[in-house]
Amino acid sequence: MSTLTALAKAQAVAAGRAQPITTVRHVHLSDLPLVFIPLTMAGEANAPLAAMVGTEEDRPELLIVPQPRDRGQRFDFAARLADILLPYVEGFCGATEAVPTDRKRDVRYRYLEAPQLIVPAPAGIGFIRLFGRSTRFRRTDGDYPVLPSVPLLGRWLTFFADRAEQPGSSMLLSLTEMLSAHWATGQSGHEDAHLGSLVSWIAPPPGSTGAAAARLAEDPEVCPPAGPATDPGFDNDVLGPAMDVYRAASEADDPEAERAAYRQLEDLLRGQLAPTWELMWRGLRVMRAMPPGASVENRWAQDRDVFSDFSLYVQGGGAPQARRDGAVAAATRLHKLERAGQSYAIERAFDDPLIMAEHRLGGEAFVGEVTLSKPTRVDDTGKRPVLRPRIQVVTTDPVLFTEGATLVSPSRQAQKARVVFVTPDDEGGKTEVVLELSGGMGRGLSAPPGSVPEVGERICYTSLSLGYAPPGTFPSREETPWTHGGPPHYSIADDPLDQGDHAATEDWS
Repeated sequence: MSTLTALAKAQAVAAGRAQPITTVRHVHLSDLPLVFIPLTMAGEANAPLAAMVGTEEDRPELLIVPQPRDRGQRFDFAARLADILLPYVEGFCGATEAVPTDRKRDVRYRYLEAPQLIVPAPAGIGFIRLFGRSTRFRRTDGDYPVLPSVPLLGRWLTFFADRAEQPGSSMLLSLTEMLSAHWATGQSGHEDAHLGSLVSWIAPPPGSTGAAAARLAEDPEVCPPAGPATDPGFDNDVLGPAMDVYRAASEADDPEAERAAYRQLEDLLRGQLAPTWELMWRGLRVMRAMPPGASVENRWAQDRDVFSDFSLYVQGGGAPQARRDGAVAAATRLHKLERAGQSYAIERAFDDPLIMAEHRLGGEAFVGEVTLSKPTRVDDTGKRPVLRPRIQVVTTDPVLFTEGATLVSPSRQAQKARVVFVTPDDEGGKTEVVLELSGGMGRGLSAPPGSVPEVGERICYTSLSLGYAPPGTFPSREETPWTHGGPPHYSIADDPLDQGDHAATEDWS
């Protein structure tokens, strides 16, 4: 936990309400998100019990599995889920836009929008990953066939789960993680994983404090767990007997009794999911009230790029994603995720002064006031004169940069600043920093208005940079060292989650 987040938590306890730890929203929120709340049977690996899903708050759709251990009922559930999710995804495969490439010498096309799934907690993402894995290889013929929509559903669920690993992606989001990244509550991080408690701290009912509302929300009778696991007391005292009644009615071949038992199960599971459904939309309204960060739209454009590419791949008859990556594919994927994580952290700092404040405490940035500015200074010591303005910034932040260090300002990211002098004032507690500027001022010997900081302007400089860095190089599949298995070979091995045909394909991360 950072220093500022710890301070915000202390303030939350004193105020009785969660405190914001960002000034902007760092995720994209679609105008038409698909809210998905899965529920699984306790003690069973990825056995779906129920799900509440929909794009409108007042029109949730409930799917239930009366007997989760029944193989046929599980895949009937998958088919019904596919009937909801696949049309939702295909609804974005329409209008496109041209994107310039190759320095505007060519264009490519991507969809104007992309789907977005939102689940209550990280465990919901885990359910999507496992359920996608258990369905994307299913056969549509032979023994135990399924509808063609089931393996297609599995491929899309796997796609969303893979995008959830990408730092900064907004295609599959966990609401508890999203809220915790923007607010600090007066409880522990473990307690923040409870959606009802977390939302109560952020938006408590009128006349109540966050702590009191959170205690009430932790009562499973008032606010059942957000899933995918159910409450053990509910399982033993309520759900188990109701499932026994349904099983007995099914074995007795009594359609009327079976329908009555099914309706009873449906009512019980709706009661478990409905409070979480309401919390999901409350949390989304809180998030929408925050303005988006400057870099959010660019990251969403990257999501749309990946969605467009994968959609065309699926439409072209491409094979399912591989069950596991080979050595080179795994290393490449990890490298991409690390680079994306670094870029996402820097973009958040550039977008948000509160996050940049953490870097200021660590000596990676400082904020000060411009006291001197020479926008017309020209450096003629080289072969030709070049515009090199200088400014002096006075700051009370600790300045740990040495002469010659290259910095950048979030407000002028195309412009570099080289540290010329650092003069601390021990008595006044201030430091004078002289910076020489280059870039972002055109090619002439006069700086355009506004391109050079003016006297009196408050400005931030940091060593964080989003500049281009060449990607790592990895051997081809054929050149994989024998210590890592040689050329990747995907065998059909026994796997409790994969019981169909297996295919190895390229990585869509």
